[in-house]
Amino acid sequence: MCGIAGIFYPATPKPVDPARITAMADAQAHRGPDGSGVWTAPGVGLGHRRLSIIDLGGGAQPMASADGALTVTYNGEIYNFQAVRAELEAKGARFRTDSDTEVLLHGWAVWGPAMLDRLNGMFAFALHDSRVQSLFLARDRLGVKPLHYVTLADGAVAFASELKGLLAHPLVRRTPDIRAVEDYLALGYVPDDSCLVAGVQKLAAGHCLLIERGKPVPAPQQWWDLDFSRRASGSAAALGEELTALMRAGVRSRMVADVPLGAFLSGGVDSSAVVALMAEASKRAVKTCTIGFDSADHDERGYAGQIASLFATEHRERTVAADDFALIDTLVAAFDEPFADASALATYRVCELARETVTVALSGDGADEALAGYRRYRFQAAEERVRGLLPAAFRTPVFGALGRLYPKADWAPRPLRAKATLLGLADDGATAYARSVGVTTPALRARLFSDAARRALGGHVAETRYVETMRGAPARDALDRAQYADFKHWLPGDILTKIDRTSMAVSLEAREPLLDYKLVEFAATLPVALRIRAGEGKWIMKKAMEPYLPKDILYRPKMGFVTPISGWFRGPLAGEAAALATSRVLSGTGWFAMAEIERLAADHRAGRAEHGRTLWQLVMLERSMARLFG
Repeated sequence: MCGIAGIFYPATPKPVDPARITAMADAQAHRGPDGSGVWTAPGVGLGHRRLSIIDLGGGAQPMASADGALTVTYNGEIYNFQAVRAELEAKGARFRTDSDTEVLLHGWAVWGPAMLDRLNGMFAFALHDSRVQSLFLARDRLGVKPLHYVTLADGAVAFASELKGLLAHPLVRRTPDIRAVEDYLALGYVPDDSCLVAGVQKLAAGHCLLIERGKPVPAPQQWWDLDFSRRASGSAAALGEELTALMRAGVRSRMVADVPLGAFLSGGVDSSAVVALMAEASKRAVKTCTIGFDSADHDERGYAGQIASLFATEHRERTVAADDFALIDTLVAAFDEPFADASALATYRVCELARETVTVALSGDGADEALAGYRRYRFQAAEERVRGLLPAAFRTPVFGALGRLYPKADWAPRPLRAKATLLGLADDGATAYARSVGVTTPALRARLFSDAARRALGGHVAETRYVETMRGAPARDALDRAQYADFKHWLPGDILTKIDRTSMAVSLEAREPLLDYKLVEFAATLPVALRIRAGEGKWIMKKAMEPYLPKDILYRPKMGFVTPISGWFRGPLAGEAAALATSRVLSGTGWFAMAEIERLAADHRAGRAEHGRTLWQLVMLERSMARLFG
């Protein structure tokens, strides 16, 4: 795992200062503390920070081909590199190292951009071809590894793994983008088609960009997509066996490393399944780690300990305070852009614990998206059945009126929280789902924004991307469309950003075996009834894991990392919330109705309303903007 950076001049080959590349790479030193390298030629410079995982002595970067024509800087791991290497050797390639990096050089020489189809891994890389004077940028299918880029005032295209790498270049203008603020307040993260720093772009998951000297910089091209339009045939038992085989292959391929390796273990289905399959494949005790909370309501250590005992893992635990908000500034620095998924606090702590004994850790991330584990998928499927029974001419006025009248009862037992359901039934499925994944509603955002902000937004509404993605999805069913949209937005923007930034902040490589693209492609073909059955998400995965895991692990209610932020803003962070109303950073933009922010904090503190998540968003936004824009 590494950090990369570079500069390329598409128009004319201007000189590149190696010190500038070094500064961009060193801003990401946490991603690669084991080594660094810089390579420059007329019109191009590539930089690298290395976290050594495979071929510790021979994988230094940037790496050039034997004839010097090709040079690559690369972040990630190609899990099937040995198979790809064998195919290339059969075509005459001669390798000088045992690293997966060299596969990219020989693969480009033989196949060009088509080599991407042969790669199974997580990656973001930049490859310079001096023969045609081009720079090729590529990102893995699911967006596990990040890549930011920007066109500078001098015509150069600069790129880096993290935003902080770009900001080390003096020509990157630090101007905030109001559309990214709208996106962030709606979703809780800044999605991959947006950036808080105006002009900066993120190469989307499954996309590549070929920049050729003397030609305009083109739009990125999609080289992979997930297809929900096909359906697998076969019995539930047969499909379950196939799923197990794919899970097993995903785990085993991610256990290849020349450094200590372990796993995160929460005691939930996904991490427990990964540990079970690791134990099956390993001759040694698997190293596992979990964190617990000093609040029994949020503590899963008992379940994690049960799995650790069952598979005789080398297990470590640590207790952290449920009010671990001292990490706020650490997270702001790690994420660059504002990030409001408060479970990042716990994720950082478990990465920190893992890094004490291992350099690589396998996680259970991705199964909920691939196999419909989230509760919202069940709600979406149920609501869609109602929409199918009732015409829109009835639903829209009746449920819309009821939804507007029904009180917003976040404090109430879940069956009484009907407002969102009623409003959802009034809308079409895509619009309703787009609203359901949000944090701060359009109505509340409208109150928080000033007239100047609304004018600057020019009609931009964050949820529109979800609606458009769902309506254009290669899918058969409402559940398909919801999962497809989450693969495009939620997974890369929230889940994978969270694990990448928190793990890399402590120089730990995290790997996600349940996001092996072959497994994900197979899961997309599964009949809906095998994903959700009798109100149980991930049904086929749970059935497939019954020979491995106890039923009280497989079928217990999903807990996840829960952070009590609502209580914080009525207690120890009440002052932080109140201070937002006088923030120079927020008021200085002219985008916020400061009196409304003051009212929001006061109503929450007094218990008149529930605004904990929005206040957390505003705190993280304020601190991120202070760090980025001064």
